[in-house]
Amino acid sequence: MHEPQDPVNIAATVRAMKNMGVSALRLVRPVPYEAHRLEGIAHGTRDLIDSIEQFDTFDDAVADCIYVAAFTARRRAAKWRVIGPGQAAGELLSSAANGRVAIAFGREDSGLPNEIVDRAHAAVVIPTTEHASMNLAQAALGALYALHLAAGDATRALAPPRKDAPPATVAQLEQYFGDVERALESIEFFKTRQREHIMRTLRSLTLRAAPDARELSLIRAMALEVLNYMERRRT
Repeated sequence: MHEPQDPVNIAATVRAMKNMGVSALRLVRPVPYEAHRLEGIAHGTRDLIDSIEQFDTFDDAVADCIYVAAFTARRRAAKWRVIGPGQAAGELLSSAANGRVAIAFGREDSGLPNEIVDRAHAAVVIPTTEHASMNLAQAALGALYALHLAAGDATRALAPPRKDAPPATVAQLEQYFGDVERALESIEFFKTRQREHIMRTLRSLTLRAAPDARELSLIRAMALEVLNYMERRRT
């Protein structure tokens, strides 16, 4: 990050790094900040905060890198090679097999100067509307997310449903359709409508939704309660 001006953006970037599995942050002439305040914004990231490196020049910060992707939103006259975040992520990963790579971001107020983008292997533009200027930390999160996806590094497995239910069987479906038809009949729903067409539409809708056995049981219970209610009304 070249001359970041707001500690909040530094902290938010550190949090994004932790989320996406990136551990090395280099700052060029950053605004003064206190480590404990960064951690107060980006909880659980003290390991990354303590490993932040600071440099006086951008050249020093990327001297050991073999590939640099410079993120920019401004329209420029220079004929740089411009690519999107997905392609940049692929190139960064390919290059990382042979050495250190870098993703570069500029100041909040003006982005990266031309002389720094000149040093990059590619200028990267995140697709947006005509309002192209993005918050620094948000741009970093977008770049890191693209890199995380390209790496196939979804390290946090999502938990399955608490009670995973099997698919509904044909027998369960037919039982459900029968109960729903009786419930609709009990409230005289078919009085002015064609029963066959209504039930065919209901079948089609249900099969497209593909409810599992537990979900189907819940809907069937609603139909049964309609029948029970109508029975109580009659008595």
